[in-house]
Amino acid sequence: MAGPGAVSSRLALALAALAALAAVKYYRDAEAARQQELALKSLGSEGLFLFSSLDTNDDLYLSPEEFKPIAEKLTGVTPVSEFEEEETPDPTGETLSIVAKFQPLVMETMTKSKDGFLGISHVALSGLRNWTAPAAHMSVMLAKQFKAFLPPKNKLDLGDPWWIIPSELNIFTGYLSNNRFYPPPPKGKEITIHRLLSMFHPRPFVKTRFAPQGSVACIQAISTFYYAIAFRIHAEFQLNEPPNFPFWFSPGQFTGHIILSKDSSHVREFKLFVPNNRSLNVDMEWLYGASESSNMEVDIGYLPQMELESTGPSVPSVIYDENGNVIDSRDPSGEPIQFVFEEITWQQEIPWEVAAQKLEVAMYPFKKTNRENEFYSKLADLHLEKYNFPVEMIICLPNGTVIHHINANYFLDITSMKPEDVESSVFSFSNNFDDPSTATYLQFLKEGLQRAKSYMQT
Repeated sequence: MAGPGAVSSRLALALAALAALAAVKYYRDAEAARQQELALKSLGSEGLFLFSSLDTNDDLYLSPEEFKPIAEKLTGVTPVSEFEEEETPDPTGETLSIVAKFQPLVMETMTKSKDGFLGISHVALSGLRNWTAPAAHMSVMLAKQFKAFLPPKNKLDLGDPWWIIPSELNIFTGYLSNNRFYPPPPKGKEITIHRLLSMFHPRPFVKTRFAPQGSVACIQAISTFYYAIAFRIHAEFQLNEPPNFPFWFSPGQFTGHIILSKDSSHVREFKLFVPNNRSLNVDMEWLYGASESSNMEVDIGYLPQMELESTGPSVPSVIYDENGNVIDSRDPSGEPIQFVFEEITWQQEIPWEVAAQKLEVAMYPFKKTNRENEFYSKLADLHLEKYNFPVEMIICLPNGTVIHHINANYFLDITSMKPEDVESSVFSFSNNFDDPSTATYLQFLKEGLQRAKSYMQT
């Protein structure tokens, strides 16, 4: 048994070790703060903002990989991506031709257009104004690349959704940084989605900054050899490059379908698009400063057309005759050989509307209602009637009656104004709070309680 002296000795060593660890942490934190201060003095706030957007691991050093976007911009040379999956040339493989159709955002639909974009610099919107056509009008892809859309073995029932690209956001991670210009290298199934979206713009982010994030799919129909897959993708684009500040362009969703063989060797149809059946379908956010805490402008608008569609079924890149000899892909008259494809007979299928609803619930679990419980279904319907993209704050009674609501974009517009400019608005700032957001939210709650009185009296 150890004596008092030995115990005291071990305790002293433990305390000394803890003190040493604390000292090391203090030194590292102080050194990091000193380096940050030196970087700010050397680069200035805007320069440090640009540097930080490239310094992905926050070590205040740029590795060759981190510097690559700037090198590509300066030299105009884009090396072959190291992260792309190597496709082994397959002489019997099929290729799919895809065309992009794009009509730019209707600027008049932005709320900021009502006052002629007063106070918004032309540079801030330059990336948006200059985006008038797709980055690539046509692309040819291997049919095998669409393997990313095939269901996993445990998701073979109609309407049972799975994640092509799972969300990485949760209550602990929060949201991703606004201070970025270039997408991270895609990996796995992200590569196919990234390549498709790159036909619209060279800087797609297949993982959005905010939830709901990712890409989800489900089987819409099944035949002996084919699946019809419905999918929904949440992605966004960065329209600006340095030295301008970031401008984020976030469509409400990409949706579509693909019909492909169960071994992904053949694609019969493919279509991806941003729904345009609503008056507003795009959210936009752009920074006005050189840090995460800088002022951010937000707006919404209408995008008439943004879609990808296959020109026809995938076809063999090389054609063989019955003896295994390569033959010309054109007939004696010089016309391309016409392929005849068998008609697909679906053995099981669900309507598109049902599949789309399954995908929406996967993205927004709160929209899931028990159809056997009409009461809760009615409550959900009452709330969804007041919902507008992207976020709606709602005050309601226990019976579901909505007594007050405000859209997040309008809320941010109000809170970005000067107090003296808001006196005539619906919301007015409270003298008890200096923060406009807190004051406006408090006023929103007060008005909700005031409106609720009439319901309580009846």
